[in-house]
Amino acid sequence: MEFKSFLIKYAEIGTKGKNRYVFEDILCKNIRSAMKRVDGRFTVRKEYGRIFVDCLEDYDFDEAVNALQHVFGIVGICPVLVVPTQPWEELSKKIVEFVDASYEDKHFTFKANCRRVNKEYPMHSMDVNIETGAVLLDAFPELKVDVHKPDVMLHIELRDNIYIYSATLPGPGGLPVGTNGKAMLLLSGGIDSPVAGYMVSKRGVNLEAVYFDAPPHTSPQAKQKVVDLARLVSKYSGAVKLHIVHFTDIQEAIYHKCPEDEITIIMRRYMMRIAEILAGENDCQALITGESIGQVASQTIYSLQVTNAVCTYPVFRPCIGMDKQEIVDISEKINTYETSILPYEDCCTTFVAKHPVTKPKLEDIEASETLLADVIDDLMKEALETAEVMSVW
Repeated sequence: MEFKSFLIKYAEIGTKGKNRYVFEDILCKNIRSAMKRVDGRFTVRKEYGRIFVDCLEDYDFDEAVNALQHVFGIVGICPVLVVPTQPWEELSKKIVEFVDASYEDKHFTFKANCRRVNKEYPMHSMDVNIETGAVLLDAFPELKVDVHKPDVMLHIELRDNIYIYSATLPGPGGLPVGTNGKAMLLLSGGIDSPVAGYMVSKRGVNLEAVYFDAPPHTSPQAKQKVVDLARLVSKYSGAVKLHIVHFTDIQEAIYHKCPEDEITIIMRRYMMRIAEILAGENDCQALITGESIGQVASQTIYSLQVTNAVCTYPVFRPCIGMDKQEIVDISEKINTYETSILPYEDCCTTFVAKHPVTKPKLEDIEASETLLADVIDDLMKEALETAEVMSVW
């Protein structure tokens, strides 16, 4: 059966009370943006607590569903048959045709569920349910009714038009991007940070991202890898403004001037400082990292405490309590894993200490950073002024 419309279901938005329309409007905007990836023309509209995507010309069904499954805020995508309002005698024929076209094997149980929004329709919901069961059992004797746990729930919505559907394809859930401010993601070429960006974006947060490039210690392929990861995340988050900061001189200064076992944590602190400056300049309200407690030396609880000391913005770490396999599972789900494991090192792995400190003390790290006092301000300024900016979509 060729479907010309999708009914979009949401969950959390329905609890937003008087602000619900704001969330609905942003969700509609995000759906329109996502459907631009699909060949064809589509309209998105609200109708009495429902959102519909109407297809105005031929389109690829799987491509359209895939685009909708990347829009946060959607929990269900229902391909619907739309028919004009008509008497029951005609509507019953459409229902039979719908079931016949949708299910080759009729050996299943079903339940009819009518929603009568159009109160002028002459039949009540319960009457439509009863009559639907009767006509389907007459047409297909192998069917059975089960009102408790049916194999198929047949929905009939009586509105300005009549909508018939029985399948609900899963959406990604969450809240529409753009309903909860903006945050700056520290995006490396690893597995964790794209997952962290995805998870925070799922809560309605717009993303910008910063990548710390270190040529010639890192390759152009490493930089392209991060651009590719940002593009994969953008399928969920929308366009990502990516800041590429040239970090080589700062790294080399830390490497040459600071204690060898502290270079990783000091480098991380300067990354956070730069990310926070960029966040402030770009109207972000938080930072995002992919850190997980104990995964590496810079992610012990002691190291995170010292890292956080340079930040005034909140730092979101959605992977903090996950083990590596849990993070990998999400990266595979969102299609970033294969890109993340490409063998191009980022700047965090280029200057790794042989025996990094795992329980740093803030006063010791701050004392070591004074060794950079004669150069660090100029290096920070140059890194910010020479940062590249691109929009990734």
